Order: sequence, then structure tokens, then C-alpha cells
Amino acid sequence: MATKIGIRTLVEFVLRSGDLVESKGGQNTALMGAKIHRRIQGTRSENYESEVYLKKTVTMNGQDYDVSGRADGILIEDGQAMIEEIKTSDQKFADISDNTMELYWGQVKVYGHILLEDHPEFDEVTLELTYIQVDEEKTTQVEKTFSREELAKFFEKLITEYEFWLKLRADMRKTRNDSIVPMPFPFPEFRTGQHELAAAVYKTICLKKRLFVEAPTGTGKTISTLFPAVKAMGEDRIERLFYLTAKQSTRHVAEEAIELMSEKGLKLKSITLTAKEQIRFPEEKDLLPEKNPYMIGYYDRLKPALKDILVHENSITRPVIERYAKKHTLDPFEFSLDTSLFCDVIICDYNYLFDPLVYLQRFFTEKDDDNFFLIDEVHNLVSRSRDMYSAEVTNVGIDELLKQASAQKKGTKRLQTQLKKVDKAFSDIKVTLEILHKTDLVTADVPKDLIKILNKFNEFITDWLKDREQTDFVKAVRDYFFACLQFVKINGFYDDTYQTRIVVDGDKVSVKQICLDPSYFLDQSMKLGSGAVLFSATLSPMDYYQNVLGGIDNSLAYQLPSPFPANNQEILVTQFIQMTYYQRESNEPYIVASLYDLIKAKHGNYLFFFPSYGYLRQIRTAFEKEHPEVETIAQESAMDAQARQDFLDKFQKDTDQTLVGFAVLGGIFSEGIDLRGDRLIGVAVVSVGLPGLSAENNLLKEYYDNENGQGFAYAYQLPGMNNVLQAAGRLIRSAQDVGIILLLDQRFASQRYVQLFPQHWHGFKRISSLKRLNEEINNFWKNRGESHED
Repeated sequence: MATKIGIRTLVEFVLRSGDLVESKGGQNTALMGAKIHRRIQGTRSENYESEVYLKKTVTMNGQDYDVSGRADGILIEDGQAMIEEIKTSDQKFADISDNTMELYWGQVKVYGHILLEDHPEFDEVTLELTYIQVDEEKTTQVEKTFSREELAKFFEKLITEYEFWLKLRADMRKTRNDSIVPMPFPFPEFRTGQHELAAAVYKTICLKKRLFVEAPTGTGKTISTLFPAVKAMGEDRIERLFYLTAKQSTRHVAEEAIELMSEKGLKLKSITLTAKEQIRFPEEKDLLPEKNPYMIGYYDRLKPALKDILVHENSITRPVIERYAKKHTLDPFEFSLDTSLFCDVIICDYNYLFDPLVYLQRFFTEKDDDNFFLIDEVHNLVSRSRDMYSAEVTNVGIDELLKQASAQKKGTKRLQTQLKKVDKAFSDIKVTLEILHKTDLVTADVPKDLIKILNKFNEFITDWLKDREQTDFVKAVRDYFFACLQFVKINGFYDDTYQTRIVVDGDKVSVKQICLDPSYFLDQSMKLGSGAVLFSATLSPMDYYQNVLGGIDNSLAYQLPSPFPANNQEILVTQFIQMTYYQRESNEPYIVASLYDLIKAKHGNYLFFFPSYGYLRQIRTAFEKEHPEVETIAQESAMDAQARQDFLDKFQKDTDQTLVGFAVLGGIFSEGIDLRGDRLIGVAVVSVGLPGLSAENNLLKEYYDNENGQGFAYAYQLPGMNNVLQAAGRLIRSAQDVGIILLLDQRFASQRYVQLFPQHWHGFKRISSLKRLNEEINNFWKNRGESHED
């Protein structure tokens, strides 16, 4: 069976040269481009065929390849053949670089060669480039005629150069597969549940399905998913694996798992992609591309750099990319993306697949069954995906931009005019709400008038920003432009899962397009590969996650038991504490007493979690007043990496003192931290963690009430319970860990919550009084010979 090579991929890889020119962020979305294509194709003559699939099989490096693509239009009539290639952009035709024009013509010349191969009756073909400058709706057409011999020579030259890279890739693939076949599991034995999970992942890949997995802490989720996926890769069931995560720490875990397999003989190319703003060299900051030495002549240096890194490196982490990028004077972010085309495992953030504005176009413009997705800590994708498909604009900052623009000596009159038009659009919205006697309006209607104004503003700014020095003023204009651009682009996805919310607060007007249910968009993204495994330690109830993450009709579910001894952990629910908003104050003494009961039976480290910073501070103050002898530390609302590490470093092992950390549910210390052994021996969760009442959460509630009658659960209860489970999951991290989870809220004991408890919580105890709580805690530690008396 022949391997597919896209014509555009072939042409761009071989013919790209010169400078790296970054997109200025125009209006030309794929959706808009497709509409323009269809409109033009619809005006052509009766014999004109649109979207014609062309394919030619060639043999390179001893293997057959199907070089294929779709020509925008072909017209055969009156004994002549014509191929049309339609391109859309915001750039003026005269401003298109020579290399970009070479790529445009290169693509259509390959179409021409294949067409002439299929039609021996023609000796030549006319190629027509139709270019539409979107912002001004200006069309330019250029025709060129090529002979059969000219196009055959051009194609042969392309294939000859590409064959070197195919051979390199084939050699790497053979080395990879030869190393995978004998590779053993990188640990002496499988943990409980690990072998079953690995088998489920392998079967999912073989069957090209989608699998949701709840694998409790200690299952070894990363190696249990990566190992079978790599084994499947060695059998050529997949060619490329994307390991998608929400956090930098999880990416490091994936890197470590690949390193473990490498120590057992694995030889494959893995790469970790780092966000543009984090990996770019400091000296690139604020430089225009045409003045950036890492971008000038980028493509002229790219292929030697690719050969260098691919020949010498297997695990391509951020430091490796930076080292080779510096050596070859290449922008490290773009170099990482170009290198990824040759890699077997790509470790990256969710947004590279799911975000409609920043996804990896080189991989995800069309379906490719050679791709498979492993999506880690997938509970985070619920809120992340809503944010990806939502956008907000406000009038905040326009007055300041106008003030700065008027202070400029020249070149801002038209800018001021455009800014005033945007400002007036917001003023009109404010007047409309004043007439309605509202300051907060929710509507299902698209904000068409605002979109129209922002479209024109964005078109103007796209042109205005070209070649401007990066002054503070220009950066401020650019930042506001990016917010407007995102708003307009997200509008292209607006459907009946969206609501628009308009809020007027004094002079401030904000308009937000809120995506309440991105499940369809997530589903479409995952369909770009052959399948996916979505996994997390907390994924209950499973049908909720399948629903909100686009898998309710087309996925399998698998839940593993905890691998750790159940009696290492005590789950206690205080039925005597009422945590509803109006009862919190009167229950404060019981909360403080219960928290003290948790820590007084045994010296050690404890974490207490609260639903908000305000409530955290309130209880901490009361706790310290009652027990000033206990050392406490607290999470702050803005902690940098060093502050976070300092917080965690306080939790020392083998301590004979007691430390209490106060933290927030859903915050940085409620997931993704690993305090093993006796670095943590108790966790208290105060309240069921319901998200605060808000207009947007109420919109979610309304939406899901209409969809499935579970609005409160989907908007409040289940997101809150996930935060509770994540926080409690900090306690038991290995088979040797022992400790107590204290749930302080009567609601935890109700059936509504008990049914959400994971299997390893089913032995929980309802506690009816402080006296009983004290007894249970003491008994737990006495049974282990570890209690102490105050």
C-alpha cells in the first residue's frame, strides 16, 4: 500500500527559501477562504470541474508513494486544458514575496504535470493563479502556459530532492521499529491495573476507537498509555503519536517515560513543543521579522539544521531545540515546529490540537489515520475548551490609545478615525442597554453590527502595523487588535451552543461570545486522527465527561480500581457541619475544631482546601487564634514558580513537627503536586467546592437543563466535585502512603454526592459529632502504632 504525500507538503518542503515571514494575523480564516473558493468556482463555466482530486504514484527509496492533492478547478474544452489555483490573503498581490509566489506556482505546476500524465492528448496546459485580496475584495489573475517536458523536469527535480528526506525518514522509522519489537516494559513488573490499561490502549489503537479512562493515582497512567502506543507504532499501526497535556509538569512526566523506554533500547524521535513566548530567544523580543537574524534567511539554513538535529538527537526537549537553533541561527519556536514533522512522538499542550486559533496547521488541516492522540489530565479540557472557543472585547483602553495617537507627530489620523468608529460601536451598545434599562444582557443573537465594525478595524490595522517599529504605542495598538481579531475569528464558529453576554459597568462596555458546549468542536478535532485515549485520575461520572468532551456517541469507557491498599486511607465525612453559604458562619467553630482534631493525633504535614481565598483567610485567622502553636502557611492568589516551590519545600519528610498548608480548591496545589510518603499525611476539604454563583455558570445551567435536565450538575456540582477529588488525590501517591481525608460538609454524605465517590472511597465513614471524629482519627493512627498524645 502506497504512502500518501500531499502536493502542498511536497512543494513547501522542497521549495521554501529565504526569510521566515510571520503572519500579521489577518482576517483570512480557513472558513472564509473556503467560502471564497466556492463563490469563485460557482461563477465558472459549465464544463469547469471544482475540487478535482489528482494523484500520481512514484517510487522513491524502494517504496511507492501517492503524491496527491485537490486542484481548485480544471477546465477542459476546445482542445485545451486549464487548471486554476485560488489563493486568498489579506496581503496586496504586489507585496507577496518571491518565495511565496514560487510556492503558489509550484503547487499548480505539480497539478499540471499530473493532469498531462492523465491526458496524453495534450502537449501543454495553461495554469491560472487567481489571487483574492480579502480585505479589499480585489482579484488578480495571472496565466502561464507550460509544456509537458517543462513540467516533467520540474516534478522530477522536486522528487529527487525530497527522496533524500524520505530515505532519512525511512531509515529512522526502520531503526525505530527494530528497537520497539524487542523492547520490554521498563519496570520489573506491572502494577495492579497497569497491564489491563496498557491492553485497553493497545486495542483502542488497533480498532481505531476513542477510549475514556479513569485511572486512579498510582496506576502509572503515562507509561501505561505510552508503552502500548509505542508498541503499536512498531507494528506500523500508527506513525505519529501526540501526547497532549494541560501542564508543563505533565509534559516532563511524558519525557521521563520515553527516557525510561530508551534505557530499555527504544530509539525513536520525540519532541516537546514549547509556547512561542517562552522559547524565543531574549534578543528576538520586539524585533520585526525583517530585522531578526533568526528569521532572515531562515529557510536557507533550515535543512542543514534539520539534518544535524535528526542525525544526532532522539529526545528533542526544549534545551536541545534551543542549542541547535542557536547553532544554526534559527528561530527556536519555528524550528521546533519544522523538526516535529520528522518526529514519532510529539508532546505538547492541548491547544496544538484543539484551539481553533493556534492549532498545528501542518498536521491538522485534514484527517490523517497515521496520527493517534493520548490526552492526559483530560478533566482540565472541559473548562479549557470553553475558553478556546469563547472571546471577549471591551472598549477599555480605546480612550488611552486615542490620547497616545493624537500625541504622535504623524501617521495616526486614519488610525484615530478607525478607533473612534470602534468606540462609537460600543457607545451604541451602551445606549441600547440604557433604553432597555439593563446593565447585563444575554442574547443568542450574533453581535453583527459590532462584528462588521471590528472587521473593518482589523483590516485597517493589519495594513497599518506593517513595517512599524515596535514602540510601546504600537505594541498597545497591536494588543488591542489581537483581542478584536480573536473575537471576529471566534464568531465564525458561532452556533446554537453560543450565547452573547453584554455588560455595561459605568463607561466600560464588554461583549463576550460564550461557547457553552464545545463538544462538537472537540469531536471534530479528534477525528483528525485514527483515535484517542482520554485519561485522568478523576473522570467520574464517566458519561458526563464523554458528553462534554465530544465522546457520548462514539467512545468506550474504562475505569480502573485504585492499586493501593484501601485501609491505607480513611475517608471521614462530618455530618454535623453545615457548609451552605448562610450556615458557614455559625459552623465556623465546628470547622476549626474538626481541623484541629485531624492534626492533633499525629505530628506531620497536612493540607486544608477551601472554596475561595476569602474563606481560606477567614478560617485560617480563626484557626491560628485558637491554636497559635501550630505552624501554618497559605497559598496566595499570585505565586510565581519560586513561591510555589518554597511552599512545597516546607513539606519535609520524617518531621516531628506539625505543618498545616491552607490552599484553594481548583488551585495550583490541588492537583499536579506529588508529596509522597509522610510529606503529607492528611487532607481536609472544606465544602463540596461548588463554583461561585455567576451569570456564566447560570447560562451553563440553563443550557444543560434544556439539553439533558442536568443543568445544576453540569454547571456546579460536577466541576466542584472534580476539584474535591483532585485535592483529596494529593494524599495517597504510592503503596506506602498512609493518611486521612476529612470531608467537612454534610452534603458529602447525601446520595447526590456519594454516587460520585470513586470505588476506593466506598468504605467512607459518616461522622455525627466531634467526639466521634476524634475517636476515629485516633483509632486510625493507633491501629498503625503511630498516634501521639498531646
